Amino acid sequence: MMDRAGMLKTNLSGEAAYKSFTPTPLPPKPPVELDNETVELLVKANKQLGILEGIAARIPNVNLFISMYVRKEALMSSQMEGTQATLEDVLDPLIGENANRNVADVINYIKATEFAIAGLKELPLCNRLLKEAHMVLMAGVRGQEKNPGEFRTSQNWIGGQGSTLKNARFIPPAPEDMIVAMSDLEKYINGDDELDVLIRAALIHYQFETIHPFLDGNGRIGRLLITLYLMEKDVLTTPTLYISYFLKKNRIEYYDRMSEVRRNGNYEQWIKFFLQAIYESAEDATNTIDKLTALHDKNIAAISEMGRASKTALRLFAYLEEKPIIEIQKTATALDITFKTIADSVRRLSEMNILTQNSGDQRNRTFSYAAYLDILREGT
Repeated sequence: MMDRAGMLKTNLSGEAAYKSFTPTPLPPKPPVELDNETVELLVKANKQLGILEGIAARIPNVNLFISMYVRKEALMSSQMEGTQATLEDVLDPLIGENANRNVADVINYIKATEFAIAGLKELPLCNRLLKEAHMVLMAGVRGQEKNPGEFRTSQNWIGGQGSTLKNARFIPPAPEDMIVAMSDLEKYINGDDELDVLIRAALIHYQFETIHPFLDGNGRIGRLLITLYLMEKDVLTTPTLYISYFLKKNRIEYYDRMSEVRRNGNYEQWIKFFLQAIYESAEDATNTIDKLTALHDKNIAAISEMGRASKTALRLFAYLEEKPIIEIQKTATALDITFKTIADSVRRLSEMNILTQNSGDQRNRTFSYAAYLDILREGT
């Protein structure tokens, strides 16, 4: 019996038998019902995205902001999967020497995001692009034995540590059903229907997580899929919207609401939750841009009054907005300025309370652009 969201299918027999869930192709039938609350949320979310797009188009160094935001999203999305890393870990200038597995996870997510966004210029949003992004996500980290870049050929399941097929919370479609479901999803992503793009994005994310096509990394690729889809549909021109902060904060509800669709075919309650997530994430991004812009303007004005020393200090400051934690020698090399000149500028910016020295020995001292990090760190 196929209900609105899907059906349970019995696989294998006897002792080994288990039931997997095969989702119904999108869009839902009967069609999604938009009550007043949903319509209000939809208007609010679209309006806030419009405001974010407007602000992002106006700020002079939007790429800097994006690269920082991509890092924050990577961190949040990875933290949801149990990765233990902080924003400082990811921004550490000495990262090459001391990257641990947790940090490598986050760095791979950053690379996968950048790779997939570049890929959208060449390819439509398709299964091939998702597999290639997955390959980048899993390169050289703990998911390596989990078929990077390939859809699974075995059954997976969702449950707590040590759970088995017998007591799993949820069992996604069997491999042959998963292939059909991903093909249907790809068609839906690239097709058209009457629904608003944000409602389609909600359905696509839910469907991807339900199909769970990879052995590992489904949550991260599924959240990246939201950004990719909104960019593909020109709702976003740059990846300034990150939804993992909201989802991490409301993690239990996030999983519960997706389960509710599978259990009772109730897509409507999931769509409301998703629209709220888009609205709050867009508002959060807008506020962050405002705060970072105000901080930038204030510090530029202060540095510009330094007289002759301001030229190097301004170059150092521009570098800080890209790399908010610095080490003197690496910075001197990167900017092609002598160690002594950079050390002098660092001292001046420290006196102005723009830079703060981190603990560490004299030789490996690092300095942080603390006010900037505080704004970015929110929620991590």
